[in-house]
Amino acid sequence: MASFTEKRLSLYRDVEKRRQENAALATEINELQHLANMGAASYMIAHEINNLLAPIGTYAGLALANPDDVELGKKALGKAVKNCERAGKIVESMMALANGQKQEKVRCGLRGLLDDVFGCLARDFEKDGIRVNVAVAEDVEVWAVPVQLQQVLMNLLLNAREAMLSRGGTLYIGAKERTDAVEITVADTGAGIEASNLQEIFEPFFTTKKDGKLPSGRLGAGLGLAFCRRVMQAHNGTISVESKPGEGSTFKIALPRS
Repeated sequence: MASFTEKRLSLYRDVEKRRQENAALATEINELQHLANMGAASYMIAHEINNLLAPIGTYAGLALANPDDVELGKKALGKAVKNCERAGKIVESMMALANGQKQEKVRCGLRGLLDDVFGCLARDFEKDGIRVNVAVAEDVEVWAVPVQLQQVLMNLLLNAREAMLSRGGTLYIGAKERTDAVEITVADTGAGIEASNLQEIFEPFFTTKKDGKLPSGRLGAGLGLAFCRRVMQAHNGTISVESKPGEGSTFKIALPRS
């Protein structure tokens, strides 16, 4: 009887030891996941800040080269102020996203968000032979965190521009209101994406440019579309793509109406 009792106690102690080890491992995994989230957020923040710094640098350089052009100087300062404000909001928003914090969504006009994004870019698309067709009615509204949705749109617009730099083309941006969602379409007539890459383009650090260089000279880190997907997940929305090499790409975003 004593032997049986000792075995039960030994088994109990073993089980308790394993339980404590599992609890310690679970805590360590949670800490590592938090660090991984923060690391991914840091990379994505750097990527988005780089998108905002490019137009600041471009306009500042033009203003320095043309010191007598007062209007150009004002425009450069305006871009700097606007993009610095947006950069601060992006950092705050991405850190909250990485920490799993819910951020306040508001109802906002999609056309106004788009106009603001185009105003932040350094160079007009038309100068690169790209015709822009915006088919978004003034009354179309979306339920979103404005700064996050604007960065998603900026990434899609910059990608479309990269795809058409070598030969020009047409950029189409449209919006369709459905019963349960607003569908935003960003389509280009650029180089397109190989079918073998379509399943991977939303993965972090995946890029089709082996040397990381894009046609514009920017570095392709493979984070823009990963950022877009993460934001859409936080909005309970979706992002998808259809593309054919040589024919262009069409990205579609679906945002719940409420």
